[in-house]
Amino acid sequence: MTGQNNAPEAPVKGQARMDVAWGANSGDEDLEQNQTATTAKSGQIFHQEYTPWTGELNPRWMRNWSILRHHLLGIFRKGHRPWSVPTRLVILIVFLASLSDAGMTLLSGVVGSAEFHALFGVSRDNLYGHVLGFFPRNVLYYPVVAALLVGGVISEDRQHGTSALYFSRPVSRFDYVGMKFLSVALIQALVVLFTYVLYFLAEVVAFGRGWAWMVDVFPMFLSGMLAGALLIITYTSIGLGLSSVSSGRFFPGIGLLAIVFGTKTLASIVKNLFEREILYLISPYDCVAHVGQAIIGTQTTYDQYSWTYSFVALLAMNAVALYVLSSRVASMEVTRE
Repeated sequence: MTGQNNAPEAPVKGQARMDVAWGANSGDEDLEQNQTATTAKSGQIFHQEYTPWTGELNPRWMRNWSILRHHLLGIFRKGHRPWSVPTRLVILIVFLASLSDAGMTLLSGVVGSAEFHALFGVSRDNLYGHVLGFFPRNVLYYPVVAALLVGGVISEDRQHGTSALYFSRPVSRFDYVGMKFLSVALIQALVVLFTYVLYFLAEVVAFGRGWAWMVDVFPMFLSGMLAGALLIITYTSIGLGLSSVSSGRFFPGIGLLAIVFGTKTLASIVKNLFEREILYLISPYDCVAHVGQAIIGTQTTYDQYSWTYSFVALLAMNAVALYVLSSRVASMEVTRE
């Protein structure tokens, strides 16, 4: 256009642009004609004042419940913890597979075969197999579910800085660890203990058991529940301990599977080669199985030492895992790490 100055513009310098930003001019003037920007002679300073919140905090149980439901309800619906689709599918498949004994018990009641009922009906040996049997439950079902659950429960909080959302609010680290532990344990209990209860109900429905039978087998039922709870606590402790030292989902899950399967395999190799069962004390599965056999009252498969050794080893495993978990959570800052 006529009258327009086509001379090349001078490079914009930081100080000049900063002065223009604070000046009265628009900043679009030709810097060649205005080598020195006009600074503002007057301006407005906004005063910010922090006003503390004087409202009433929610009670402690409500804050803990918000953490718990964030993890639990994420399995069933959106709007909570985004559990992956493969994790949900595996939990569903394992839940249905764990109902196989209940289905067989119902089938034995329909067929009316005593031999068939002896294989799948309620008895001490079958209770042990339903909760703690190595194949397929503790070689396919329960360790895989625990590995998928603990993968990112704490490690992702360290990676993405979600811990800042927890600890910047009145949530103690004890409550944080407790709700994380309880969330993972309850999801496992849905698979392990709830199917165990359905197994007993299938026996009652299929054979019309009365109150006398239920009262008679109630101590056996409680012993199986205790053995299953011991399994859940052990896998959760080890898994969360691994999750607390990691910053991703892969290591905690693979580490838990490696510990459960690796120690079991190593102990079995030593047993077959040297006929020594002492390495079973380093295997979480074998320690849980040995103590579970003693609790339920079924015939033991560990003959060279008492179940009390396995119980002490189990306490030591859980203590070490919980110590690692507590120390790592205590080091988490209210920032992104």
